Amino acid sequence: MKKRILIAPLNWGLGHATRCIPIIHALLGHGFTPVIASDGAALVLLKKEFPDLVFDELPGYNVTYSAKASQFRWKLFKESPKLLRAITAEKKATQFLVDTYKIDGIISDNRLGVYCKKVPCVFITHQLNVLSGNTTWFSTKIHQNIIKKFDECWIPDHEFEPNLSGKLGHEDNTRIVKKYLGPLSRLKKQKQDNQYDVMVLLSGPEPQRTLLEKKIINELKAYNGKVLFVKGIMEKEQTITRVGLVCYYNFMQSHQLEKAINSSSVVLSRSGYTTVMDLAKIGKKAFFIPTPGQFEQEYLAKRFEDLKMVPTCNQVDFKIEMLEQVKKYSGLEINSVSLNFSTLFRLFQSE
Repeated sequence: MKKRILIAPLNWGLGHATRCIPIIHALLGHGFTPVIASDGAALVLLKKEFPDLVFDELPGYNVTYSAKASQFRWKLFKESPKLLRAITAEKKATQFLVDTYKIDGIISDNRLGVYCKKVPCVFITHQLNVLSGNTTWFSTKIHQNIIKKFDECWIPDHEFEPNLSGKLGHEDNTRIVKKYLGPLSRLKKQKQDNQYDVMVLLSGPEPQRTLLEKKIINELKAYNGKVLFVKGIMEKEQTITRVGLVCYYNFMQSHQLEKAINSSSVVLSRSGYTTVMDLAKIGKKAFFIPTPGQFEQEYLAKRFEDLKMVPTCNQVDFKIEMLEQVKKYSGLEINSVSLNFSTLFRLFQSE
């Protein structure tokens, strides 16, 4: 009988769900039966990608960002009781799923409560160090203490330089069993002629996603190029509207997104880590606008600007003419690695 592996990505933007897609495909290719559990937009996205698999819903964290960068940490602190309640509910739900579906292993992408002592458990993260300003030491310690409960920690990056995550994904804590997978992406590089001058690719929690959407739409009024605008809103049906030279999608599935990025000259997006991995896999030029107050995205944006790979600016300062800076930067690119999934999945093969 095929072993059942529970895959549980965090619903915090779409990045955690999308980077699980190649792992789900690999599990299917190696004779496992994936059972997918998440909530919200992440669950909707994966149902569209894998309509024939078994799905279940986990309690949502339902954390929203502050509309002001200066209040980001305070907003998260205020919502921490709600987050802790959600994690407690998540633990109970996980035990139920393990018993109901006879789960043989767990892969949690940043879901802190998806863990069970009965079966081998993996935690996926690119943040061994959790940046939070002058409280980084505290947030990192809490996060690493959670990771230690898992049998292995899978890090979607190269172990050595050059890598994408920098100090986020590289730390000397020997009590964590670390396995570096190389960057994970559901996308592939294709040879295509450019159809769009700019592709806008949005995602992430509210209200910042909407604030950036409105900002860019206003800036595009002064732009004469051809634009593909993906809002990153997961809904039951895909919608496509055209306003002048701008084509708007509410969302795209993987095959559409792959073609769209490959056929765009420049991608304007957040500097979320999954977006970074996707753009690097394709070798794309980009412009980053990090989510205000989110230390991880601000660090990554600054890192790639310093490396002369991708220009960046604060959300409030963005002007459409800033895209001209992209010409002076090399763009994102990584060396592909062939991941040995047979070796990686041995954790789940023991009786």
